[in-house]
Amino acid sequence: MELMLEEKDASDWIYRGEGAVNLVLAYSGSSPAFSGKIIRVQKALRNGSNYDTGSSVVSKHECIVWKDDGAIVTSPNREIAEQLYVKCVMIPLLGSEFVDPGVRILVSREFLESVERNVLFQRPGWRVKAARVDSCADSVLLMSDHSVYPDSTFKGVPCISVEIKPKCGFLPSSSFIADETSIKKDVTRFKMHQVLKLQQLQVQQLSEYDPLDLYSGSRERIHKALKALCATPQNNLRVFLNGSLIYGTNLVKAEAFEDHLKSFIHGEDGLRTSSFVHLVIEAIVKLGVLDRLLEVQKLDKFDVEGAIHAYYDVVSEPCKICRDSGESGKLEKYSSLHAISLEESVKIVRDYLIAATAKDCSLMISFRPREDDDPESHYRTICLESTKQRFDVKAYFIDLDMKPLEKMEFYYELDQKIVKCYKQMVKVERGAAKTGTIEGKL
Repeated sequence: MELMLEEKDASDWIYRGEGAVNLVLAYSGSSPAFSGKIIRVQKALRNGSNYDTGSSVVSKHECIVWKDDGAIVTSPNREIAEQLYVKCVMIPLLGSEFVDPGVRILVSREFLESVERNVLFQRPGWRVKAARVDSCADSVLLMSDHSVYPDSTFKGVPCISVEIKPKCGFLPSSSFIADETSIKKDVTRFKMHQVLKLQQLQVQQLSEYDPLDLYSGSRERIHKALKALCATPQNNLRVFLNGSLIYGTNLVKAEAFEDHLKSFIHGEDGLRTSSFVHLVIEAIVKLGVLDRLLEVQKLDKFDVEGAIHAYYDVVSEPCKICRDSGESGKLEKYSSLHAISLEESVKIVRDYLIAATAKDCSLMISFRPREDDDPESHYRTICLESTKQRFDVKAYFIDLDMKPLEKMEFYYELDQKIVKCYKQMVKVERGAAKTGTIEGKL
């Protein structure tokens, strides 16, 4: 951590976006040390606690879960533990080619306070109400800006990047899923969660995106998935041109996006967007990155309805699910989970948390045109047949946050709420359809 950011440096960092735990700022200054870099700045809840972690350091029970994973358990603070989690856990699973762990650099309190003021009016209102910049932090995570190529901006070569939050790519089949929630085996979590988000006014309309299409390996189904993401990007799709956001949420209309592609995709007006979508499809298929991600997601073999029982054994607490169940059949089924060794319980919980990271991360795929006289590139190359162009392509998984063990109960309760809300919607729709049929006969 030799570099340090002071108050005078704050104006060089511009708002790129944010998730539940961090703000992302991109560098716009002239220092070679930070050119082509972003920083992830820790947030804190408005009530003064650290955001979404339950603790500022690794908890006693998390030490049990991550005891075999490097120096995570001896980290002096949560931020360093998060970085080591990416290095020790996620890179071996997803591959060093597709994961950038970053480096931590020191920051002053004045830098963080200045950043808070500078980005305030660029942040979504609901994010501002929920959390602020954690001005008590002493470091931030410095990473390469994967929405650009290191030398492209200086050469005037355009770079376009697509950031996709794929979400869970499989349907669970765990025997510990209760009959009342068995709809999870047939309907994706994303589709069900959309209904709850609409009810809570977190989204304006239901997305038609189906993660199973994106992970399918079928070009036709991947095209269907990308088309749905383009129609309702929400927080699942963003597109950057030379590091600047040009598509996502309600920022840009389709016509304007087509115009942005002029410097990047050859072809007639009205056809560039379609060509670009096919370029993304080729990258997804040929890089095989989603296959890797799906394998990690499938570490969750027990579903949260099974993992929650293992959690109570890991933290040495009476199981609230069994206590509240009251059905002998369920208790008999769950008893097998409570009869296993602590080591087995730890593995179930550990695998569930790793899978949760994989279900909630984002994938950044970046492209830049290659000319025939370009020297050999160390990046992979994708050909776009419709325009006879070649592109360098790179892909990175980002937002690989370590999920706090203390939130297991929250994950279970959210899962129950999502299913309940979706089933209520289905019931209402069926009732309305039945009423409509009767009315039609009158």
